Amino acid sequence: MSGPPHLEGEVVTSRRGFFWVVGDSVSLPQGTVPRGQIFVQWEAPETVTKPYPIVCIHGGGGQGTDYLGTPDGRPGWATFLVQAGYAVYVVDRPGHGRAPFHPDVLGPVGSLFPYELVSALMTNSAAGPMAHPTAHLHTQWPGSGDPEDPSVHQFAAGAGWLPADFAAANAMERKHGAALLDRIGPAILMSASAGAPMGWVTADARPSLVKAIVALEPIGPPFMVDPNLGVSLDWGVTASPMTFDPPAASPNELAKAQVNDWILQAEPPRKLAALAEIPIAILEAEASWFAHSCPATAAFLEQAGCRVDRIVLAEQGIHGNGHLMLMERNNREVLEPILRWLDDAVR
Repeated sequence: MSGPPHLEGEVVTSRRGFFWVVGDSVSLPQGTVPRGQIFVQWEAPETVTKPYPIVCIHGGGGQGTDYLGTPDGRPGWATFLVQAGYAVYVVDRPGHGRAPFHPDVLGPVGSLFPYELVSALMTNSAAGPMAHPTAHLHTQWPGSGDPEDPSVHQFAAGAGWLPADFAAANAMERKHGAALLDRIGPAILMSASAGAPMGWVTADARPSLVKAIVALEPIGPPFMVDPNLGVSLDWGVTASPMTFDPPAASPNELAKAQVNDWILQAEPPRKLAALAEIPIAILEAEASWFAHSCPATAAFLEQAGCRVDRIVLAEQGIHGNGHLMLMERNNREVLEPILRWLDDAVR
């Protein structure tokens, strides 16, 4: 299967469907069950005008519905991308959304994602205990952003949890992300937040099938360790191994150095040769806590031989956005510089 099947005899403005990427299985006392499958919902315009589809990878404890619509009921980026001529594949990462979770199969889960944390981290940081230097500029969330906000409830209702073993999750995403590309062919990867490692490891596994990567405020900074989230980016931007040149058998072989305010590789750095020819863009919102580490992630990738463009929304005249910019009031406006970048970067 090279892409969405053609629907004979139907007059529609778009074609759509879904499938699961299934590979691994595990034998339990009850029988054999799939392990780590990802759910894929696809849609394509009646006439596809862009050369490659976009695979949309959700963040953190979210799910693919983050791309389908907004908490206040407006169209999401998947709709806008189809309108722009792209075929779109929206995934639910293993154990999220419509990709079922069971601890006997995927292991224990991490912490919960309550309304209070959504508000403090993403929708109204200025009023809470996680205020940061640009939090007061956040104006685009479609509601008050408080824990009682109905829009917060709508978003949080679809949010789950990060896996307790983030490295194992990244390794699983690598395998099944590669299998997805083997099925659909060359594609552009669009990843968000803690879903960004799936983009990096999928590209590392299938570099010839990845035509560009757009990372929406990828989890960072490089080599971060967060015991509260259970996340340790031991390989720089991922928790599971990447292919470095010269090779590194373990993350301990990646020599580190303090560079300005961040930890990067020590000179001479190992290269991420598989990603070197893939255009990469990192999107940064004006009023997001997560944006502050994006320059360090870009620096790490550039140091490793990658070509990286930073799309800073404030520099594009787009103001007031937080980390969930793809769902905020001006979500269509936020997408516009990404579309322009893709037109320039992808041939």
